[in-house]
Amino acid sequence: MRALMVISNNMEDVESLATRALLMRAGVTVELGTFAPSLSVTSAFGLPVQADVSCNQIVIDRYDCLVVPGGGYVAETIDQDPGIATLTKTFVEAEKMVAAICAGPRFLGRAGLLDGRQYTAFPGSEVDMPTGQLRQDLKAVTDGMIITARGAGAVYEFAYQIIKYLMGEKSAQALLESIVF
Repeated sequence: MRALMVISNNMEDVESLATRALLMRAGVTVELGTFAPSLSVTSAFGLPVQADVSCNQIVIDRYDCLVVPGGGYVAETIDQDPGIATLTKTFVEAEKMVAAICAGPRFLGRAGLLDGRQYTAFPGSEVDMPTGQLRQDLKAVTDGMIITARGAGAVYEFAYQIIKYLMGEKSAQALLESIVF
């Protein structure tokens, strides 16, 4: 299994890097992609992160899913989105799973991918998903090929749902056991 994770300047550290680490523990290869002019970005807490690939040059057939972390960058860039919403739509059209956490689901909402679907997201993000069904009672929601989660505090549930979708319940449970969750 291979995932593409979109990273951006000011991305939330836990939502991006912990999710990546958990997926890799389960055996998923995670490539980091960015729309940033260089392949280098800086996380919300100042950690420099090097992307593997420009999102402008990806070959979608190489990936089984797309992961979109949240963070302050979403509010800063969503109105001038460099292509994240379009990328999410391209993955769904190719029948590949898309997972987004915190404010990341706003890109899916802007692309119309949450219309008529259950989802969860960081409080206030629902402004971009007016016809979706917000589930504030859940930390993570899987609806078809779309997985959403509320925020940094939901990263374990988020990773669990991604692994369950890609590799099955047994692999997801094995991950939780391996980290003594």
